[in-house]
Amino acid sequence: MAMKLIQLLSLTLFSVLLFNFANAQTNSGKVSGSVLDEGKKPLNGATVILLIAKDSTQVASQLAKQDGSFNFQNLKDNTYRVVATYIGYKSFRSGNVTVSQQNPVNLPAFMLSPAEKTLNDVTVTAQKSYIQQKVDRTVVNVGALISNTGANALEVLEKTPGVQVDADGNITFKGKSGVLVMIDDKPTYLSAANLAIYLRSLPASSLNQIELMDNPPAKYDAAGNAGVINIKTKKNTTRGFNAVASADLAQGHYGRMNESINLNYHVDKVNLFANVAYDQERTFRRLEIDRGYFDASGNQTSSLKDISYFRPTSNNTNIKAGMDYYVSPKTTWGVVFTGTISSDHDNSPVYSLLYGKNGELDSTINTQNISKNTFNSKGINLNYTHKYDSTGRTLNFDLDYIRDVSGSNQLFVNNTFLPSGTLTNSQTLSDNLPSTINIYSAKADYSHPLKGKAKLEAGIKSSYVNTNNAANYFNVVDGVSSIDYNNTNQFLYKENINAAYINFNKDFSRFSLQTGLRVENTNGDGHQLGNAEKADSSFANHYTNLFPTAYLSYSLDTAKHNVLVLSYGRRIGRPNYGSLNPFTFFVDEFTYFSGNPFLKPQFTDNYKLAYSFKNLFTVAVAYDYTTDVQGETIHNIGDVFISTTGNIGQLKTLNFSINTNLQPAKWWTINLYAEVYNNNYQGQFYTGYLSQSKNTLDFNGSNQFTISKTWNVELSGFYDNGGVYGQFVTLPKGMLNAAVQKKVLNNKGSIKLSMRDILHTFNPSGTITNIADATATFHNSLDRQVATLAFTYSFGKSTNTPPKRDTGGADSEQGRAH
Repeated sequence: MAMKLIQLLSLTLFSVLLFNFANAQTNSGKVSGSVLDEGKKPLNGATVILLIAKDSTQVASQLAKQDGSFNFQNLKDNTYRVVATYIGYKSFRSGNVTVSQQNPVNLPAFMLSPAEKTLNDVTVTAQKSYIQQKVDRTVVNVGALISNTGANALEVLEKTPGVQVDADGNITFKGKSGVLVMIDDKPTYLSAANLAIYLRSLPASSLNQIELMDNPPAKYDAAGNAGVINIKTKKNTTRGFNAVASADLAQGHYGRMNESINLNYHVDKVNLFANVAYDQERTFRRLEIDRGYFDASGNQTSSLKDISYFRPTSNNTNIKAGMDYYVSPKTTWGVVFTGTISSDHDNSPVYSLLYGKNGELDSTINTQNISKNTFNSKGINLNYTHKYDSTGRTLNFDLDYIRDVSGSNQLFVNNTFLPSGTLTNSQTLSDNLPSTINIYSAKADYSHPLKGKAKLEAGIKSSYVNTNNAANYFNVVDGVSSIDYNNTNQFLYKENINAAYINFNKDFSRFSLQTGLRVENTNGDGHQLGNAEKADSSFANHYTNLFPTAYLSYSLDTAKHNVLVLSYGRRIGRPNYGSLNPFTFFVDEFTYFSGNPFLKPQFTDNYKLAYSFKNLFTVAVAYDYTTDVQGETIHNIGDVFISTTGNIGQLKTLNFSINTNLQPAKWWTINLYAEVYNNNYQGQFYTGYLSQSKNTLDFNGSNQFTISKTWNVELSGFYDNGGVYGQFVTLPKGMLNAAVQKKVLNNKGSIKLSMRDILHTFNPSGTITNIADATATFHNSLDRQVATLAFTYSFGKSTNTPPKRDTGGADSEQGRAH
């Protein structure tokens, strides 16, 4: 059925292509010109819009090239106007321009003058669209949703179209795990657990955009089989001194607060910037797991109910500061420092009730889990950009160093009671889990425009990572600790990845082509040190792979309002560094986590066909095929459940999605996103052959209402009806949010009130399948129903803004740390 759907859609689109070729007009009218500043220097990237003079209907738009030039072709006979805009400059509007097939027009240069205004004088009347579609990515503007006020980065992702976040903070994209999360085009190098901690500490007020790339171009690391989520933080390059400060108070199950300030000072050739954020929060989570145990004949022998309560209190500080030095109009040097200091403590009781085969209570085990955790990260990036000429020939390089240090100290006290309340057993276990990771990365990228609207790009990258993870376990008897050699170990891992890529793109009037090839060589060595009772062990992995990408775009009309895009890409999902470590982590007497040194990388082939109309409507169908799928697996030894990352087999995903931006009235804007996807898992498993498949509906929508110049209201939400992810089958969940904003202090400040999860419907739950002689279900009750009151204030002076540069070369390693 799925293949018939693809064939039918492909036949329909092919017929449309033939129809457009057959009816293609031979219009040859042209309008060309250039956009310059008052010093007659080209304004690269200026927006140029072509309008019909009679009714101001937009015909086409484009960005000025490196030399400031623009060129509209294949125009019908008509009278037009041309509008040019650039940030920090006054807009330019031409007079009437008459175009005919025999009369191509070359306009005099547009001279744009600076718009010198302080923020006191600025009144913002337009707002960015929440979602913008591009050929190779979807861009989400975080600030477009008022309900993001007071949220953290993980909660923003939770509401992002196509992204799902589970109760533990694990992120999936379009139904697939293994997504590479980047911050400002740099990898986070963090394990899933530490990434969730970091994203929770990053306030939404410090975020600018989120780029969603299910098939990234060859320039990006091939890591992340589900694609790339690139979170872009705010960086102001406006001349003069500017700052944005924000503070908010929130109340959920417990109270929380966060403050942030974004500073920028740009004078002459120097631009200084800094972003500092601090948050303090206490959250709540109740997790219930019900297990049933059976004999070989299928008769139930016992059951277990685990109820865990988590109430972590955390303090997090994030710092990003740097400098850009504009040596000349063509050359820029930059340095960026980043730092994170995070700590939390928790007293998490677990109540385990063990029942006999007839449902009678057999015993109760109370586990007191006291933990203190720290995570500190610091990094430095040195970057360089040189523009050789006005054609766009550029060279970039980045050097990165990142050091992450984390630690965990836990105390487990297990007390077992009979139904009468008699204590029958008591066990105390403590652990110390330190971890250190050092990451070094260097990369260079070169871009060379060619004749005929073509461009060639090439680059190289090398990274080196070494990790040191220790697990020190102790049995505590009468207050005296002794080493538990059965579980104590130390794991060392070193990895070097060398990569090179080449990318070519060219425009052929209605057609545009982009194709690339990336090669990556991976060398990994792991060593588990022995102890007094266990011998050491080691392993090595060395492999080289090719990763092609291709995009073919075709405009169905000369105005490029209707566009088809066909794309293909191949990606790799390497194991997280910590997942290769075979040490054991205890949750309670019946639940352990363990690493897997035999994990293999997974590979994914992505195919996608999309149609878009004027960035207002996009529909797409995608097919992905993944081998050696990595995912959380659950197996049991007796009554104990052990969670580890394993290679499940193969995954086939068919995805149909639609996104639209509507404006029913001037005061009402709607964004709707919906997707239906089918995950089909097949492969050998602990219990035999795993075969799981399910269709999932995922819906995300937002409504924005402009009540007046100073009042805005928003209503947003999302819903999915549950899906299948390896052994896990999830139940429906959703969230409804509302927010109101009032601009104050001459539009320099704003007061926002938001409420997330109004109906308290985001409670991830489901079933764990394919466990030998056992069944399991889980249900979470999360602290997502939160009311937030926030205040934001902007001050400073605004003039001409030079283009922002992307920096950072560590594109994938940090997403796999620990």
